[in-house]
Amino acid sequence: MTAANETKGRTGGVQSIERAFGLLETMADEGGMMGLSQLATASGLPLPTIHRLVRTLVDLGYLRQEPSRQYVLGPKLIKLGESSAHMLGLRARPHLARLVDELGESANMAMLDGDQIVYVAQVPSRHSMRMFTEVGRRVLPHCTAVGKALLAGMPPERTRDLLQRNGMPRYTEHTITDPEEFTRQLETAARNGYAIDDGEQELGVRCVAVAVPQAPAHLAISISGPVGRMSEQLVDRAVPLLTEVSQALSTDLR
Repeated sequence: MTAANETKGRTGGVQSIERAFGLLETMADEGGMMGLSQLATASGLPLPTIHRLVRTLVDLGYLRQEPSRQYVLGPKLIKLGESSAHMLGLRARPHLARLVDELGESANMAMLDGDQIVYVAQVPSRHSMRMFTEVGRRVLPHCTAVGKALLAGMPPERTRDLLQRNGMPRYTEHTITDPEEFTRQLETAARNGYAIDDGEQELGVRCVAVAVPQAPAHLAISISGPVGRMSEQLVDRAVPLLTEVSQALSTDLR
């Protein structure tokens, strides 16, 4: 093979890898299940190319075909996702520790994984009464500040589809279950640059969160604590610090 042909081969291989990862990211963004025609529309690639890439990903275990003939993200991605989430958590901990040092309440980092929020890092408060969220815990986004912060930066139609797939179950008397009211809250969060969960997932707990800009995944950081300590004054102090820390974390993750 000539040098020119070798270069061409490497270029084609790189392009295929880029396209394959692009398909996986598209599926993750759309809830983890799509058909070939949906993938073709979303990616702009011709169907024969989509079919070839999908078959390769199925053979490797990164996709699986359902009886409906749609494709879902495969179990082999779980191992990669767990390792990646662990490394993200390690990188985030010093930034979360700064929030705890300056604000006194528990600090969390969470990511949007498919249609759910998964917590990937936490530094707990040193108060005897403190909020504790187990790393790896999965929750629905409509009742969490981190979920609202992330959805506020997404196209409305994508948020609408996600809510339709998940539903909006009520966890407390404060949980928002009306899509129109939730949309208004997302608009407020987008305008203000932060989101609040006021006892919507757990009574007596308040949480304030901001999205991490230009992160390698849909990430948000937050502080949470008992309503009695999470006063308006503390929230006012927390928002600029959360914003500053989120920007520093974004830089650290690039």
